[in-house]
Amino acid sequence: MIDIVVVLRAEDAVLDFLSVLTDGESALVLADHGRTLAFPAGRSPAERLAEIARHVRPADDGARSPGPGALAELVREAGGDRDARVWTHSPADNRRSRGKVGRDTAIGCAGREVRHAVGYSPFLQVVSDIDRPLERELVATKLDFVNRACEHLLTEQSAEYVVQTPRVPATERFFHTDADERERLFALLASLDDEAASVPDPWEFGSSPYEKDRLDATAAWVLGHRAGTGDSLVEVGACEGALTHRLAAAGRSVHATEPNPLFRTRLSEAVRGTESVRVSADDLAALTEEGRPRAGAHLLIEMLYYGQDLGLLDRLPTDHVFVALEPATMDTLLRPWLAASATWRKVESVRLVPPRVETVCAGRAYLIKRGSDGLLLRRTAG
Repeated sequence: MIDIVVVLRAEDAVLDFLSVLTDGESALVLADHGRTLAFPAGRSPAERLAEIARHVRPADDGARSPGPGALAELVREAGGDRDARVWTHSPADNRRSRGKVGRDTAIGCAGREVRHAVGYSPFLQVVSDIDRPLERELVATKLDFVNRACEHLLTEQSAEYVVQTPRVPATERFFHTDADERERLFALLASLDDEAASVPDPWEFGSSPYEKDRLDATAAWVLGHRAGTGDSLVEVGACEGALTHRLAAAGRSVHATEPNPLFRTRLSEAVRGTESVRVSADDLAALTEEGRPRAGAHLLIEMLYYGQDLGLLDRLPTDHVFVALEPATMDTLLRPWLAASATWRKVESVRLVPPRVETVCAGRAYLIKRGSDGLLLRRTAG
């Protein structure tokens, strides 16, 4: 049996997989180099680390996964016909370059035993299957490697490559996944692109108790203002329609917009046959174009996290805007903007749901859901 470690860059092998590489026969696959390093059983830890150190490079924004097929071929090159355990990055690594290597390795090595490193996980607490506390001597070896081979990365500005204390664990932790769990972990740490939409319901709106409470509270809030806003609503960034369904079921007419084509396809399928719902690909900017029909209200629910121009709200064809955001973003982004706005005034401020710690991905990890505050805005006269 050979242990094969697959990493994006050479320093990753020592930061997260030192316990794997310092004993017995092992091999290292460097995804950014596209090469393998072999470590026979009799080779000392010092010799192994010296070899790895020669491959530590300056930060390189071009470093990326070569894809499942190429990684599978490198693993075959490293292990030959022998049985192998494969160790690689977490698909939920917050450094997307590493997360892709972890995901692609698991896809390419589907017939092998694959273990993922928890590593530094600032957004999730991952439930591990294997914990390996390092003896003090091995910790000293790791720190010496960092100081000698990674000195230039200690002051690196890029969050993808900087080496800081949390990235040098004294206990190395690992976990197994099945394909569904792996894909959900990968999608959970994605932004609003096709990676996030690579699995249905990536944020678990349909199964999370917290999300159910948040969506129910949001729908009740909007529906409670029906007398003032009427039945015509525009929901911006409707995703797969979790809120749309609640509003339509209460008799509201909803124009549900979703720019992401994968989410939009699922949204369209989910509301097929619901005459009160219309689906489009419009983003916030498109909804401000001249000639758009007026609506009773526009809903910007948990979507103003991505650098949108808040000035676009002034051009929306409506007199009412419902905004929901996690409280810290509401306080730092929207409230200061509203205080300076000559176009909008606050009608109501509500706490929709408080923060809650909740498991995700069938209990593989847990995190704090940050809570949601609502702000109803009304256009000022004139």
